[in-house]
Amino acid sequence: MLTKQLVLDSRISTGSFDEFVENILQLGAARSSAYVCCANVHMVVEAHRDASFRRVLDEADLVTPDGGPVASIAGWVGGHAQGRVAGMDLVPALLTEAARRGQSVYFYGTTDDVLAAIVARARRELPTLRLVGTCAPPFRALTPAEEAAHVAAINAADPDLLFVALGCPRQERWMAAHRGQIRACMLGVGQAFLVYAGMEQRLPVWARRLWLEWAYRLWLEPRRLWRRYLVTNTRFLYLMARKLLTRKPAARKLAAG
Repeated sequence: MLTKQLVLDSRISTGSFDEFVENILQLGAARSSAYVCCANVHMVVEAHRDASFRRVLDEADLVTPDGGPVASIAGWVGGHAQGRVAGMDLVPALLTEAARRGQSVYFYGTTDDVLAAIVARARRELPTLRLVGTCAPPFRALTPAEEAAHVAAINAADPDLLFVALGCPRQERWMAAHRGQIRACMLGVGQAFLVYAGMEQRLPVWARRLWLEWAYRLWLEPRRLWRRYLVTNTRFLYLMARKLLTRKPAARKLAAG
């Protein structure tokens, strides 16, 4: 597994994009009931606020540096440059490589319309991909019987990779709760479903490098996301600044001693 570095209270995996793809495909091939989280600023702040969610991230097999600030800080802590490993980029890369290796995939979450668009694109671009199933669960808590039926259907389809889009932190908690029940590598990729389906556009690469993707999404959904991005991003900067300021006096004290 890849080395992890501490960003606030969350242990973020580090490595090249290709190393993440290879590690995820190996987890899928092993059928070890693993799960992968894609951590942006919102997720890291949520883990700082909620100890139970922090445990969910701590126990993940991989936590990719999905957001630019998270990637930069993880690299700085580790003493090397670290690029983003975003779910929106992982999905097409993993599907392409899964098709090449003969590994199977399943999509769980979002809506029937989005899933239909995902399937149409995958079949058009990757005709050899083993797409063994999809499921759009209702937007409410499932009954125990429904939950058991969904797990049974996924296991019957027997995927190597299970892509999950239930929104943060629900999808991460769902994966953690189903470790040991689902025989696949689960990946919480949320918004990546809409992007891969062609229902939401991404900013150009130059704008992503300037960390402007959050502003674009805020412009698309201001009512739903204003608190997450404006309040949460500000809180992240404050918490990181406080952590760095308290770290420096401690480092000086150790050096003096």
